[in-house]
Amino acid sequence: MIDKTASSDLSAGSLSASQKARLIYDTARSEMSGRLWRAALGSADEAEGEGKPSVNVIGQKTMGQSDPIGLDRLLAILDPDSKAALDAAAAPQVAEAPVAATGEAVAAMGDGPNARYAGMLDAAAERTGLPASALAAIVDAEAAKGSGGTWQPYSRNPRSSAAGLGQFLNGTWEGEAERAGTWLNATAEASGWLDARGQVKAENRGALLALRYDPRASIEAVADYASANVAALRRSGAKIGESTAEVAQAAYLGHHLGVGDAKRFLAGGLSPDRARTLLGAQVGSAAAERRIAQAGDAVSAHRTWLMDYVGKHVRPERFA
Repeated sequence: MIDKTASSDLSAGSLSASQKARLIYDTARSEMSGRLWRAALGSADEAEGEGKPSVNVIGQKTMGQSDPIGLDRLLAILDPDSKAALDAAAAPQVAEAPVAATGEAVAAMGDGPNARYAGMLDAAAERTGLPASALAAIVDAEAAKGSGGTWQPYSRNPRSSAAGLGQFLNGTWEGEAERAGTWLNATAEASGWLDARGQVKAENRGALLALRYDPRASIEAVADYASANVAALRRSGAKIGESTAEVAQAAYLGHHLGVGDAKRFLAGGLSPDRARTLLGAQVGSAAAERRIAQAGDAVSAHRTWLMDYVGKHVRPERFA
């Protein structure tokens, strides 16, 4: 979920013609190549909890699942009138706490390039108990950047279904909507998008996935997913301290790898084949093979690359 394409600024209405064209192109390319890409990389989905697969950087709920958002849905998002209707349909019918006007992120981010998101980060932090600076660090590591380091809500990974500030895959986002207790679950339930079993209705998948491009929804989902991943890693025996930096880095590993691979990574149990696949997904097969040759084995090469990335990019002190 690291290779992103920045496609716009805050709202669809602010997109230029070239930005709209790029977003449409990226979505079309993703839809066309998605199945081949996932089939080539394989899946490491692992049953977690109530029979749910863990979803990781290259995993999906089902390997043959196409991208339900589709070009029709994307074009509706880009059209201001259609987007207004979509926003109205997506608006939760439950009372929400107002976005915080003051807090850790608001104080730290000041009038910087991403100050517009500070209140959202503080609200999600207050709801979940995670530090706002940890959430900001995860978003900063995931989101595509525009000029001056501005996070791009309409960014899209052309090599997978990852989208939005949190670069959530289709399957991960749908799973969070179906997981009781999350902000996204409350939104989906209030919008009538879940069936009697709590599963996303097929006809509402497109609207649900489109919410990834909404900054508030993406930040709230990052917070819920981070909280669940840190708790799962701790239950598995991973030694995660209480400092903001340790929490942020552990949460990011869960976000980036999926909790199943994150457990194996922290325990030193990733197989060479899996490590090679994950490294190739991020840096390309040719670069991965060069790194593996230099390191002597795939596990060491992947670990070195990922820990270097985390150390450089998951830095909550920038937002505290």
